Amino acid sequence: NLITSVQSVELTTQTSFTIVKKTMKLSIAFLASALASANADGDSAAARMAQLRRHLSFSDIAGYPPGSQVTDHCALDLDQAAMQAQLSLMTPDSFQQAQQIYNKGGHSKSYALITLTVGLASDIKKGEQILGKNAAGTQVNGKAAADYESGLQQIKVYYATTDVQESYMTCRVGALVDTMTDGCFVADGVLTIDGKEQSYVYDVATDNKADRTIAGFSTGAETKMRNGCKGCPYPDFMDFYNYYGTDDYAHQWVQAAFEGGRTTFNRGGADFSQYDLEGRDQAIKKGTVYLNILMYVIRELEDALDDCELQSLDNNYNSVHAWDEGVCFYTGSIEGVDGVTSDGKLLHQLADKRCANFRTCGEDGTSLEGKSKVNHDLFDLFAEGSFQLSSGECQAARRTVRQMTPKFFVPMIQGTLRYAYKVDKLQGGEVENAEGAVFAAAVLPKVYAVSPSAAGIIYDNMKVSSNPSTDFVAVKNAFQSVYAGLGITCADIGGLWFDGTQDYYE
Repeated sequence: NLITSVQSVELTTQTSFTIVKKTMKLSIAFLASALASANADGDSAAARMAQLRRHLSFSDIAGYPPGSQVTDHCALDLDQAAMQAQLSLMTPDSFQQAQQIYNKGGHSKSYALITLTVGLASDIKKGEQILGKNAAGTQVNGKAAADYESGLQQIKVYYATTDVQESYMTCRVGALVDTMTDGCFVADGVLTIDGKEQSYVYDVATDNKADRTIAGFSTGAETKMRNGCKGCPYPDFMDFYNYYGTDDYAHQWVQAAFEGGRTTFNRGGADFSQYDLEGRDQAIKKGTVYLNILMYVIRELEDALDDCELQSLDNNYNSVHAWDEGVCFYTGSIEGVDGVTSDGKLLHQLADKRCANFRTCGEDGTSLEGKSKVNHDLFDLFAEGSFQLSSGECQAARRTVRQMTPKFFVPMIQGTLRYAYKVDKLQGGEVENAEGAVFAAAVLPKVYAVSPSAAGIIYDNMKVSSNPSTDFVAVKNAFQSVYAGLGITCADIGGLWFDGTQDYYE
């Protein structure tokens, strides 16, 4: 039996080559998953091998082998990078451009809004192939974004994406400053729709847009996380909803920071009129990742559980795909296939940065360099959860998600503590206060769910302020009082490390 053989290889590897096992673990899990799925279908040997090759053809995401095509999802970090590039210019105009990128995107789920010169010749279904050409005369593949009735003149066409991350899609416009139009439909030409040629016109610069945006992760939270999904309401999201009193708390935070205004939360509010551009920059670029994207990562894992069919080996593609999307949004495309980089923009990079500050890098969480223990643990669990979902082990996958979610908040606590120390002990100013405030905003609802009084102490010390009064020890003690309730330990957080004395800060 092939599956038994694969499991035996893993067991032998664990006994004789412990280090090698860690590097092989993800591939073996997915090899077993692919073989199990193929065998369940009763396919011929040739068909099973073809399916296996397809299954293993997707590039790794920081060491995780996805079971579905998610290159377009991983590319969302390019919006974050483009937004940060504009913010770094530190002008009112560049902030407005960054806000456009935040709200309108450009790198993920790109589409063309096409106006046909004559209405559709026949009805077409969502997903139906639509072919055209770019300015160089090369074929461009797309698909209908929705069902469209004959006679309609305006249609939305999603551009096709590939399995190769570096060239996943080559029409990237939206609100971007640096655009890519090589893969866009030519400005006016002919599309082949349902086998029929139809002339069209559109504006390459303004009619190429993006449907997946960082803002959308929060503006759509009510229906995707609280009252419009199979498993709604999702527990982690409800902690944030109950604390802030609104579904789109992340969007409100980021928009207020862009505009120099104030939020209207029930608690945990922020008044960004107290900051200049430097402080608002930190609140924005960290808020988009720690507030918008983090909760959407958790949402994708919950969505995967919603889609899981018990004990099904062949009907869980949607579940695995949602899981893969969660890995993508956690990691991004810049991290590459191995996750060894210093310029990532999302949560994977954050965990690796903070572990170096708290001596929680490495598999055992005692090193100052390398991959964080958080990422080691999470990527083991990502692999385990994907295997469970593909095998229809839905309850086991649910337990895996519950193991994962506390780990997402470890870097948020570390970041809060780091900047509490900088403001209190090192006379940190607006930038340090802003960084501490956004880290705190990303974990305060979880603390509040365990202890409202501890959350109050942390907020009072870490809130947005032009004249902060921060007590590092009070913040540390408040966090430590809720570690057990959060499902984490002091060892998970570590201690703030001082390179100068090769010891922990007091």
